[in-house]
Amino acid sequence: MKPHVICLMESSLDGSLHPSKWTESPDGGKNERSSVYEKAHEELQGDAWLVGRITMAEMAKGTAHPPAKFDNVPREAYFAKRDASGYAIGVDPKGKLHFLKSDIGGDHVVVLLSADVPDSHLAELKNDGISYIVSQGSEINLQAALIKLNAELGIKRLLLEGGAGINGSFFAAGLVDELYVLIAPAFDGRDDQAIVFFEGGLQGKTKLSLRDATVKAHGMVQLRYHVSS
Repeated sequence: MKPHVICLMESSLDGSLHPSKWTESPDGGKNERSSVYEKAHEELQGDAWLVGRITMAEMAKGTAHPPAKFDNVPREAYFAKRDASGYAIGVDPKGKLHFLKSDIGGDHVVVLLSADVPDSHLAELKNDGISYIVSQGSEINLQAALIKLNAELGIKRLLLEGGAGINGSFFAAGLVDELYVLIAPAFDGRDDQAIVFFEGGLQGKTKLSLRDATVKAHGMVQLRYHVSS
């Protein structure tokens, strides 16, 4: 059984997911809007949160440091900790993430990898006390990974907080149960790139039913949707 997956996103009115590029508002700036998001994160009470490689790289901050010698590195999965109060999960198909420590804000790090990752990277993660799950193919099987996270670590409620790419992949695979969107009183409006709320094309792959609309602090509006395929 997979965890109950809630996608939590903060967006401008024109669909941008990058708050640093948004226009200002008299209702509150970036820091105030961030506090609303953080409060929503806490209120949803997830056992774990999940992001893609680019988002996780901003928190990992390490460089490659594989051990000089290693043997018998587990290829399927390795769990350094099974009793954490929370888990920080990063999707990293090619093994490009490197960590300075085994937790982020007290949440134990778990990395989802593809079969293309070499043993030397797995040995690095293991030596750092970081858990990992390796998919059987060159693409990460998200559903299989979620089932293993539930079975091995007891994760029952997961907050999906990635960017357009990873969020779109979860929606396209039919793995999201709820969508919470915090709409900010701001535009991105840049003319140098397209604004993409989700990537991957979701036409015919997902259906949304509005459950609640709530006005939050600093001009934010929270929309809650039930998701079905």
